[in-house]
Amino acid sequence: MEINIGKKKVGNKNPIYFIAEIGVNHCGDINLAKKMIIAAKRSGADAVKFQTFSAKSLVTPNTPKVKYQESTTSSQESHYEMIQSLELSKEQHYTLINFCKNLKIQFLSTPYDTESAKFLNEIECDTFKTSSADIVDLHLHSYLAGTGKTVIISTGMANFGEINDCVQIYKNHSNKNFILLHCVSNYPCSDQSLNMFVLPKLASAFNCLVGYSDHSIGNEAANASVSLGGVVI
Repeated sequence: MEINIGKKKVGNKNPIYFIAEIGVNHCGDINLAKKMIIAAKRSGADAVKFQTFSAKSLVTPNTPKVKYQESTTSSQESHYEMIQSLELSKEQHYTLINFCKNLKIQFLSTPYDTESAKFLNEIECDTFKTSSADIVDLHLHSYLAGTGKTVIISTGMANFGEINDCVQIYKNHSNKNFILLHCVSNYPCSDQSLNMFVLPKLASAFNCLVGYSDHSIGNEAANASVSLGGVVI
């Protein structure tokens, strides 16, 4: 079994596909984002991944910060203000995509709502990555499945029934171009919580390629994921 992420094939005996997570760590600074892309390219990453969202669609003004955000951001800044400062404009998306093309590294992004997914599709983003929290957003997955493009699906916090509901949408659209990522939504994830043996279970239960979204410290879990059948990290 193999599918494409951009121009590269994953699965079977192809090399492991490595995605460097930039997310919102650019802090709204496009020059910092470019430096991180360069660092990812030098590290040998196949792709960099950002996040595409509108603060107005994603959070409410009264949403509190979670514990790790409280320890790493200013107490004078609300959760909404923090999220808004991390939002990439449409123009910045074009800038980053072109920058990635010039460096020959794949641009990926996580859409957090259907409108963001439509925008990414319009700018010819050929692979999507969805967040664990959105595995139950079946409207979003219905749109993504309907594009026929490759979708990398994180499964953190989901049970097998919820994963099955999501996978069924792709089957209904005759879209076999999806990969399930085992993910534990702890930051950081302790060794006791890794649950790595779920990787072959996901591959067997849903007859698909699998990978690993790593929140642990060190590279041991990522290495283990490969030995358990993971093709994307």
